[in-house]
Amino acid sequence: MNKILIANRGEIAVRIIRACKEMNMKTVAVYSEADKDAMHTRLADEAVCIGPANPSKSYLNLKNIIEAANITKADSIHPGFGFLSENSQFAKICEESNIKFIGPSYKVIELMGNKSNAKELMKSAGVPVIPGSNGSVKGLKDATEIAKKIGYPVMLKAAAGGGGKGIRIVNNPAELESNYNIVKQEAKVSFSDDEIYIEKFIKNPRHVEIQILADEYGNVVHLGERDCSIQRRNQKVIEETPSTAIDDKLRSKMGEAAIKAAKAAGYSSCGTIEFLVDSDKNFYFMEMNTRIQVEHPITEERTGIDIVKSQIRIAAGEKLKLKQREIKFQGHSIECRINSENPDKGFMPCPGTITGLNLPGGNGIRVDTAIYEGYTIPPNYDSMIAKIITHGDTRNEAISKMKRALEETVIEGVNTNIDFLFKIIKNPNFIRGNFDTSFIESEILKKEE
Repeated sequence: MNKILIANRGEIAVRIIRACKEMNMKTVAVYSEADKDAMHTRLADEAVCIGPANPSKSYLNLKNIIEAANITKADSIHPGFGFLSENSQFAKICEESNIKFIGPSYKVIELMGNKSNAKELMKSAGVPVIPGSNGSVKGLKDATEIAKKIGYPVMLKAAAGGGGKGIRIVNNPAELESNYNIVKQEAKVSFSDDEIYIEKFIKNPRHVEIQILADEYGNVVHLGERDCSIQRRNQKVIEETPSTAIDDKLRSKMGEAAIKAAKAAGYSSCGTIEFLVDSDKNFYFMEMNTRIQVEHPITEERTGIDIVKSQIRIAAGEKLKLKQREIKFQGHSIECRINSENPDKGFMPCPGTITGLNLPGGNGIRVDTAIYEGYTIPPNYDSMIAKIITHGDTRNEAISKMKRALEETVIEGVNTNIDFLFKIIKNPNFIRGNFDTSFIESEILKKEE
């Protein structure tokens, strides 16, 4: 691979371009009309406009992206996260166009993208799964019978779902009946697929994911876990590694299960196996993300392994040089997602022009972002504008560094969630590691009512 087109925007596009530069590879940025002055267009060797601001006409426009790759003679495409990163059709078109898709094969994306099929595969591979339907439910009657068998509460989930969409918790048969068609409709609108499945609802679990790297020759390693339990409406807000919820014995079991899962899928690239851990320390497969994750930097800080570069090398056909026993885990790392939103107004997105900016620095602090003073945040995309990552010898040190980093961060001209993040970081239960996926609703938002 000599020239990589980055089919994305924002901080992840900047992150990938930087990795490519360090690997002496040429880069092509694509951008919408709203992103003409975005940082990724300035950092890349070439930049091509692929359409208007509307994502469906630009960053989700397969035809225009492939055309941009052909015009610039890019031999590979990195999809980043979001947009087309888990679109099997896009990966297939890349393959048919003789362009290397930097990710798994389209067949694997298709397989793991359907959550009910993925669950069945994991079950056959001996990976623990949450009790529920065998694949998609066949109708309301089938759903009612399954719910009765596994016991309420249950979750109705879009089979092709992700990002917290197409999910409903139901506590009794009446709620199941009233929500069944709503979830099917949400699934159809969000994912063009109205198949849904049922799972037992695990009350207040920890959300713990395992980062894996797998090459085309069957070699798989894991890079430890990330705890993503600090969420709001199924959207991650703060992530950390290692997790305070698991011990070394459970950590080892989950790592082995993640490797088993990747091998069962015939996986090649970087990827993440997501698990739920209940109060009795049982863990269950939830889904596999077949792409780079937003929170990958905390794993990089703790292991010293560049996941983006590893992903590119794997796509280029290189064998993994890493052996599991050689991977060293050092210290503790935390990531806070900075969003341009107003927490006091229901977390309403707040696009606008940044009139003043100061980003934190110093030992153990990393900032991944694409913003700059004078940059106008467009209203058309996700509200995340930066990620602050800290690394310390201990969790307390990583928390102290994050407090300092948030205090130093100044973003003027738009509202942000910085103060909200600070409330979480200094919360006594967060500091003690005493939290689960209900933490923000029960501990932060409820106390503000």
